[in-house]
Amino acid sequence: MSHDGTTDHLPRRRFGRLAALGLAAGAGAVGLVRPAGAEEAAGQVHYRRARTLAGNDPVLLDLVKALAPGSTLPPRPPAPEPLMLFDNLAFLSAGWVSAMAVLTDDGIVLIDALTSPAEAEGVIAAGLRRLGAAPETIRYVIVTHGHDDHFGGAQHLADHYGARVLMTPADWDLIARTRPANAPTRDLDISDGQQLTLGGTTIRLHHTPGHTLGTASPIIPLHEGRDRHTGMLWGGALPPTTVPRLRTYLASVRSFRNRMRQANVDVELSNHPNDHGLERAEQLRHRPPGQANPFVLGQSRTQRFMAVMDSMLCGRIADAAQPPPGGFPRATD
Repeated sequence: MSHDGTTDHLPRRRFGRLAALGLAAGAGAVGLVRPAGAEEAAGQVHYRRARTLAGNDPVLLDLVKALAPGSTLPPRPPAPEPLMLFDNLAFLSAGWVSAMAVLTDDGIVLIDALTSPAEAEGVIAAGLRRLGAAPETIRYVIVTHGHDDHFGGAQHLADHYGARVLMTPADWDLIARTRPANAPTRDLDISDGQQLTLGGTTIRLHHTPGHTLGTASPIIPLHEGRDRHTGMLWGGALPPTTVPRLRTYLASVRSFRNRMRQANVDVELSNHPNDHGLERAEQLRHRPPGQANPFVLGQSRTQRFMAVMDSMLCGRIADAAQPPPGGFPRATD
């Protein structure tokens, strides 16, 4: 958010810090605290439904916490080592923001480009090399939305590796208006429902406006050994504040949820640590042989992920339309 494989193992001390971060995130999502004596916010019925849907699921509890009114960003976690989440998907993270690289027979499709040329080189390119992939084969950079923590390294990748950069027209326009210094030169547009094919791999790109007016979310074919999976990455999580924009966001959630159902999505991914993703990466890095991949949630659980998001957005809309006199509840620490 803008504000919003390798066989190496992380030192146990760093893994412990990430585990502790996960416990704290899960504990904080259990409830929303209302100031004593304050009138209950209009959205509370929806937040309670979201918490019920989440149950004890740490992935869904993290989502509840991330979308709760008054929530704040946690302290920035340490950057993990690069990791292959699936045989064809690399996780390249600066800690608080991450990129994903889809490896194909004809090159790499990168999803997001982190914050700067330094991170593009030091995290993305260096991480790919550590995983045995060549950054020189990056063919496309899909930018999920027009905030600089997602496009900041895109121009460097275009200049040094010949990558083509894709963004929705609305968010190309956004960065043209705001004129950030590290914005990429306008290149390719993402159309709604577009299929981007490289090396026999087809990624479907869907407009999901809300976080920005041009946010895009991909659906990605994945494989691990003989197992085939389909992943999704929600392009931008932090909700807007106005009722019309919140309604646009909610419509995107519902439309994309249907797209996920049609595509049999069973893997959830994120470009920020708002879904227990860093903790799951460490579980995967240290998993015993035969243990399931923690990023494979199954179709029912990925649908529940979107249902939780739906309920939290309904609550935000109700609150925006009728805020309580005592102020909004805050997320617990």
